[in-house]
Amino acid sequence: MKYLYIVLATTLLLFGKAQGDDVTKQAIVKIYTVAKIPNYLSPWSSSMRSYTGSGAIIDGGYILTNAHVVANQAFLEVQRYGERKRYIAKVYAVSHQADLALLKVENKAFYQGVVPLKFGKLPKIEQKIVVYGYPMGGNTLSATIGVVSRIEHNTYVHSGESFLAIQVDAAVNPGNSGGPAISNGKIVGVVMQVITRSQNIGYLVPVSMVKHFIDDMKDGHYDGFANLGLGTQKLENPAMRRFYGLDDNITGKLVDKVVYHSPSEGILKVGDIITAIDGHKIENDGTVEFRRHEYTDFYYYVDMHQMGEKVKLDIIRDRKPMQVEVPLTKTGDDMYLVKTTRYDKMPTYVIYGGYVFSPLTRNLIRSTNRNRLKLSCLASKWQEEDKEEVVVLLKVLASDISRGDNNFGMWVIDKVNGKPFKNFKEFFTLMQQNKDPYYLLEDNDGVKVIIDRKEAIAKQPAILKKYNVEYDRSEDLRQ
Repeated sequence: MKYLYIVLATTLLLFGKAQGDDVTKQAIVKIYTVAKIPNYLSPWSSSMRSYTGSGAIIDGGYILTNAHVVANQAFLEVQRYGERKRYIAKVYAVSHQADLALLKVENKAFYQGVVPLKFGKLPKIEQKIVVYGYPMGGNTLSATIGVVSRIEHNTYVHSGESFLAIQVDAAVNPGNSGGPAISNGKIVGVVMQVITRSQNIGYLVPVSMVKHFIDDMKDGHYDGFANLGLGTQKLENPAMRRFYGLDDNITGKLVDKVVYHSPSEGILKVGDIITAIDGHKIENDGTVEFRRHEYTDFYYYVDMHQMGEKVKLDIIRDRKPMQVEVPLTKTGDDMYLVKTTRYDKMPTYVIYGGYVFSPLTRNLIRSTNRNRLKLSCLASKWQEEDKEEVVVLLKVLASDISRGDNNFGMWVIDKVNGKPFKNFKEFFTLMQQNKDPYYLLEDNDGVKVIIDRKEAIAKQPAILKKYNVEYDRSEDLRQ
């Protein structure tokens, strides 16, 4: 009788687990995306691409997935586990920063019989997880088992920004993107990216980032993850520590730059030493202990806040301790000299006499190897009072009026007819208002490109027709 009880109990446990797994599977979704991919080197053109991803149905009738699964989307369809019918979906909200998106399906039949998945807590190291999705190699639902390997800040490939990420050893492949990682029946992360040529090193957007995104969107507007607008240095060097009069009990990061027009401007100063954030000690390497014996970048505690809140900083200024509060009002993209990777919009451009001009973006830098070193250096800089955006001569459409200039490409312009400008808008205004016989373009090294204004106006229609360019400027400039 004892053996019968043991067998019966085991059967009930397995049956319960099978039921739980089936409930989970019912909420897993395959996403079919048709995307319009801009060509940043020929910004008037684009191409169409189709691909698939994964997602999960959560409370509120939303489908949670990655931003990169639906980036540049022109048409979306979703399909539930165990069904063949596809339903049209729309993007409700997207965070390209955190590589997250929420989709909606208007047809209520799509949600019938589904129990939405709930969110769990940030998992622990070695905690078991199951990754669900629709990766390459087949059409049906895939489940792979693994454990959490580490949790720390990492670069999100989609945005190029650094946030907390979960590394797992579960097999993750193209098509898994956007699928949930489940532990104890709840979502603990969303599959994001994988290291190619590695043995099962994948990354998840942690549940803490997901909850931040969803809370952010409750007012119907996405504000994003805040940035303090600071340049900081580690304080591990003994000579530097002696210079600032720091004993072994004081740790932190040195402020070496306060970005123009940043939230920290007027509150922090160059030379300040930040020793704690929201009461959490900052180590000399810039990390904080977010759980016992687990460390990550001190921005972890900035990312815990919503935009509009304040973060408390303990600092040492002129060898005196003090505390300040910094309002969180801007994202990094509001302060970068070169914007992060653009999605869901066509690039900005204008053409004068076959000379094509555009603001510099990371999309452009990724698209070509021309002048890569200088442009990548610019992409690491912050805005200044007199410079908010970089403008480049993207390319020259060869014609009789551009002889000798045809090899110019990805060339940074700093002046128009001797006048500097802050951004592409000012550049465009200077070009439009110019009444001189020539457009005189210069960089800071004195290299010049000169365009005959009347000749450019007269011959531009023929040049555009020759290269099959419909408009001489992007839609945002036509408006």
